[in-house]
Amino acid sequence: MNKIIVAIDGFSSCGKSTIAKALAKYAGYTYVDTGAMYRAIALYMLRKHITDTPEIVAALPKIQVGFVLTDGAQHVTLNGEDVESQIRTLEVGNRASEISTIKEVRAFLVAQQQVMGEQKGIVMDGRDIGTVVFPKAELKLFLTATPEVRAQRRFDELVEKGEKPDFKAVLEDVNARDYRDTHRAESPLRQAEDAIVVDNSNLTREQQMEVIYDLFDRHQ
Repeated sequence: MNKIIVAIDGFSSCGKSTIAKALAKYAGYTYVDTGAMYRAIALYMLRKHITDTPEIVAALPKIQVGFVLTDGAQHVTLNGEDVESQIRTLEVGNRASEISTIKEVRAFLVAQQQVMGEQKGIVMDGRDIGTVVFPKAELKLFLTATPEVRAQRRFDELVEKGEKPDFKAVLEDVNARDYRDTHRAESPLRQAEDAIVVDNSNLTREQQMEVIYDLFDRHQ
């Protein structure tokens, strides 16, 4: 069978990464977490206390973002350092959402992402994969769920990590990120015209994967 590109877009806390990883394993494809790439850049800027856009752009050539397999799981690296755990905080996520609005940052990472997909056989998730990175992807999925469901998922993740989040604050953060993602000037989050919408508000993980595996099989 011919290998294809699978582009998965959607709102935050829709399970894009979990779904993309599972689909990549099912298909024997390479998985690329583009959100982790933006988070790695955000972590670098936080560590260096860089906040001004010109300084952020000037720092980009000093940054190398990559992926390594650790104990069978894909981890993101920042200048050779495994930063998988450090990039998953709420602070880094919020900063990544802000930094992703800068056109030079997006161009910097989009160029890397397009190189990764040249040989196809790739599953990539993010906010603009089907609209900007791979507009000709053979299978485009757009994931969505209600803000309340997504906030509860994020809340549960933080609790599992030992944190003590406030649900109202988490919900406000989800809504704020939605607004930034859909209203930014550069590559805003939107559904590609040929994307298939999957609303997983009321689906178990097993149910949604059945739907997605079936969609993938039908696009082979």
